[in-house]
Amino acid sequence: MLTDWFTSLNAQPSSIYSTLVLSLLTLILYQSASWLQQRCQFIWLNPMIIAILLIIPFLLFTQIDYQSYRQSTQFIHHLLEPATVALGFPLYQQLRTIKYHWRALISLLTLSVIIVITISFLSAMLLIHQQEIAIALSLKSVTTPIGIALTEQLSGDSSITPFAITIAGFSGALLGPRWLKLINVHSKIATGLAIGSASHVIGSIILTRKDPSIGAYSSVALIISAVLTAMIIPLLIPILMLFFK
Repeated sequence: MLTDWFTSLNAQPSSIYSTLVLSLLTLILYQSASWLQQRCQFIWLNPMIIAILLIIPFLLFTQIDYQSYRQSTQFIHHLLEPATVALGFPLYQQLRTIKYHWRALISLLTLSVIIVITISFLSAMLLIHQQEIAIALSLKSVTTPIGIALTEQLSGDSSITPFAITIAGFSGALLGPRWLKLINVHSKIATGLAIGSASHVIGSIILTRKDPSIGAYSSVALIISAVLTAMIIPLLIPILMLFFK
């Protein structure tokens, strides 16, 4: 009987009723996971991952397809766009540093963006031969709003992008600082730039908790990398596709 009630939401995904129920459920799951992470102070209790792991079996149990779910929760998706504007604040805070090191920053981050996109795209194409999935995976190192927008513009699979971005951020935040210490990288600037460009917001938040100065450079790196990715990937993907024609 409960399944039939939820299945009715699948029949009318654009109705106010289904929008209210599914959106409210999504927000409750995310906020509950966020509260749990703050309470337990465990990095691996990432709210996005927990919410995804709970929503997937819920959709399978209630037989609500993903397209209906996404259509019903469109307003949450649209909130990501204004949230992107908030990324400009740490950039403004470190404006003097950027002006002083802007040539080195742009050069290093441009190179890193090209390497990450190239390796991710080519690896995905060689393993699974699906262009839509390869595009989504190649955008795993930018923040979620920008990653989803670019994936859709490039006709990629935008349902994979948030999960890939979360995994990249989560693994980079956990393993990145340890790996940098292992290869004898102790510079705060280098650490911040590396984690910010590879692990975006998730890595930056964790670094900020440990050392605000490192977190500031990480925030700068994720913003500049996102801008560079938006400029580079529309040109780079067609070139990479030439290897598979």
